[in-house]
Parts: sequence; C-alpha cells; structure tokens
Amino acid sequence: MGANNQTWVREFILLGLSSDWDTQVTLFVLFSVTYLLTLLGNVLIVLLIRLDSRLHTPMYFFLTNLSLVDVSYATSIVPQMLVHFLVEHKGIPYVSCAAQLFFSLGLGGIEFVLLAMMAYDRYVAVCDPLRYSVIMHGGLCARLAITSWVSGSVNSLVQTTITFQLPMCTNKYIDHISCEILAVVRLACVDTSSNEVAIMVSSIVLLMTPFCLVLLSYIRIISTILKIQSTEGRKKAFHTCASHLTVVFLCYGMTIFTYIQPNSSPSVLQEKLISVFYAILMPVLNPMIYSLRNKEVKGAWQKLLGQLSGLVSKLRT
Repeated sequence: MGANNQTWVREFILLGLSSDWDTQVTLFVLFSVTYLLTLLGNVLIVLLIRLDSRLHTPMYFFLTNLSLVDVSYATSIVPQMLVHFLVEHKGIPYVSCAAQLFFSLGLGGIEFVLLAMMAYDRYVAVCDPLRYSVIMHGGLCARLAITSWVSGSVNSLVQTTITFQLPMCTNKYIDHISCEILAVVRLACVDTSSNEVAIMVSSIVLLMTPFCLVLLSYIRIISTILKIQSTEGRKKAFHTCASHLTVVFLCYGMTIFTYIQPNSSPSVLQEKLISVFYAILMPVLNPMIYSLRNKEVKGAWQKLLGQLSGLVSKLRT
C-alpha cells in the first residue's frame, strides 16, 4: 500500500446505537435519567462513607474507590453519547477519541483490579477475622488502591499508544457507541495481529489474573463459611461478601466473553450492548447493590436521614 494512502484521519464518526431519530430521542431521555442516577447514587455513597465514622473501614475505603471509578467511567462515555443522540453530525476529533479510549480502558482495568483487592479484603475478614485490623491496615489499603489505579492506567497508556499508531487510511466510521479499542483497531488498513495479541495479553494480566485471584479468595471464603457451626454465623459471614460477589459476577462475566479472544469476539451489536451495560447499567447498579444488601450502609442512611429530619424540624421551629 502506498504511503499516500496511509494518511491519518483527523476525525472519526461514531455510528452509535441507531440512526432512527425517534429511537435516539427515547435513548437520550432514558440514558440521561440513568446517568443522573449514577452521579447521584455514587456521590451519595462517597459522602455517606465520609460522614459516618462507622464506615471508615477497609471495605468502604475500597467502595469509595469503586464509586469514583464508576462515575469517571460513565462520564468518559455517556455525555458525548447523549450529545450525539441529538445532533446529525456524530463526529469526534482524533485526539478526543484517543483520550476517550485511554480513560475508558484505563478505568475499566482499574475496576477489575480493584475488585480483586476487595475480594482479598473479604477473604481476610472471613478467614482471619481476629487479625483483620492488623492485616488490613491503612497503609496496605492505600498501596492496594494505588496498585489498582497505576496498573490500569499504565496498561491503558500502552494500549492507546499502539492502537493510535496504526494507519487508518480513509477509514473514519467507528461502528460503536464510543472509541472502544476493538472497534478502533478494526479501522486499520494494515495487519493488526500484533495489536490483537497485545489486547489478549493485557486481558490476561488485568482481567483473568484478578479474576483468578477473586475465584481463589471465594473458594477459601466458602470453605471457611461451610465450617462455621451455627446457621446464624454462616448467614452473617455470607452477607459480608454478598454485595461484592454480586458485583464481581456482573462485572467480570461479559468482559471475559468480549476480550479474551478478539478474533472470535461477539458481533458488533453485541459489543455495543455490552458497552452500554458497563457504561450505563453497572455504574448505577453498584451503589444500589451495596445499599440494598448491606446492613451497615442501610443503617448509615437511616442515621443520616434521621439527622436531616431533626435539622429540618429545628429550622421550622
């Protein structure tokens, strides 16, 4: 292929979910409401953890990080998607596309590693409760969180760099809701086998390795729970892990299905729906899961609402 044909495009066009105007308006309203709920739910979780001293524990420290990741991930994709629902020209500049890929890929990687760190926290809480406060001290929690953020960011920087070094020629139509890595790689007019190998390797490192650690942690946790003599004790131990296990099941499942084998990946429509799930649904589900299934969070909510009610009553009088 001649050098003149391997030009760099200045702008990409995102084809999105639908070209039908009525469908786009409906999706705009639906996704706008969901995004606002995501912001509200996660910000309230973070504020609640900060305000209630009973929640100043390693578990809720990691949950704060998870909420920040969820809000950031949704914000890296959803606002631009909402704008594109209402405009005819659905372009995104080359640099903005690269930035979106970097942040969304990085934040996704951070979340997977963070969930593994949270699994370790639950493992210590259930399997070694007497030494929990000694093992899960503030310094270790901070290092685990930093490891999550650094590993996801470094992987994303490497993947984004090698992806946007590919010549796109005149290909500028991305059949996706955002600048997702597989969708961008498909635009290249050169052999991308090395990129696909890099995607697979990073998926193994940042997806399968944390997943295996989570799996091993829960094998030990379940084994320990089954050894507890009292039914009440087993129930209490299970409830300490139920919320995290639910999030793990939802978060890892479809990503493993999508990224481990790029050559045999799902259809473009399936990829779009999976991206919508992670950008729209997961960030709004996480605070609900932790709020509805967690006694400490529900107790903190009741305490906060009681304080607010008392404050309102005083102001009225």
